[in-house]
Amino acid sequence: MTRLLMLEGNTLERQVEAREMGIRTASEVYMDAISAHFPDIEMEVLHAANRGQSLPNGRTLDEFDAMVISGSGLHAYDQTFEVQNQIKWLKTFAETGKPILGSCWGLQIAVLAAGGEVSKSPKGQEMGFARKIALTEAGKDHPFMAGKPHVYDAPCIHDDEITELPEGSILLSSNAHSHVQAAIVPVGKSEVWAVQYHPEFNIQTISDLVRLYEDKMYKQGFFKNSEELESYRSMLEALHNDPTNKAHAWQIGLMSDVIDDHTRRAEIINWVNYILKET
Repeated sequence: MTRLLMLEGNTLERQVEAREMGIRTASEVYMDAISAHFPDIEMEVLHAANRGQSLPNGRTLDEFDAMVISGSGLHAYDQTFEVQNQIKWLKTFAETGKPILGSCWGLQIAVLAAGGEVSKSPKGQEMGFARKIALTEAGKDHPFMAGKPHVYDAPCIHDDEITELPEGSILLSSNAHSHVQAAIVPVGKSEVWAVQYHPEFNIQTISDLVRLYEDKMYKQGFFKNSEELESYRSMLEALHNDPTNKAHAWQIGLMSDVIDDHTRRAEIINWVNYILKET
C-alpha cells in the first residue's frame, strides 16, 4: 500500500473558517484529486502550521512513501511559526530522499528551503486561471509535464511568486504573469516537483475561492459588484456540472486543458506514476 504524507498549508483555524462556508480544505481538495485517479493510495494529513502537531496516527517518516504539499493562504517569506515550521518539516522529509510534490505554496516553500527567493508579485494576484503557460525546452522533455500541451491554462490563485530559483533547479514552464510556473527544485536529498498553479483544483474549486475571497476580488477590480461576481460563479458551476456546455466554456475562455480532468491533473498523475515505479 502506497502511503502519502499530505502537508496542509493552512492553519486549523483557517480550515474551520473554510468548512463553515462549505469549502473544502486545501489538503482535502488535493486528496480528492489524487483519489480520483489512484483510489488505493492512502493519505494522511500533517497540520504543521499549528503548534503541538506531529505526524498523524503516531507514524514515523519511514512509513510514508512520499510527501505532497497543498496550497495555503500564508506568505512563504513571513518569519512566523506557521510558515517556518512547514519549511522545517519539508527539509526534514527531504532528508529521506523520497519524492515530494507541491502546488503553489508547495513550490514557494521548496524554493525557500533550497535557498531561492519568493516575493509579492508586482503584477498583483493571478486568480482563477493562469493563462498561456508555455513549456520550456526542459519542460517538453520532463516526465512531470507529460501529456500537457506546449501552451496551456491552469487553475490558480497566488499573490506571491518565485523571483529566484535555487541552484540546480530546472525551470519547466512560464507565462507572462510569473516567470516560474513549474520547476524541479532540489531540497536536501530529494527533488520537489512543483507548480505555481493548482492542477488539483477543479472548476467548482475556483467558484468556491471566488466566494471565499469576495472582498479581496472587489478591491483588486476583478468584479464591480456582487451581481458580476455571482454571474461569473454561476457560469463556472454550470460548466463544472456540464463540461460539454460550449457556451459557458467559450464565455469563460476555457478549453480541454482545464476542462478535461486528466489533462488538468496531468502533473499529479505523472508524479504519482513516478513514485509508484519507485516504491
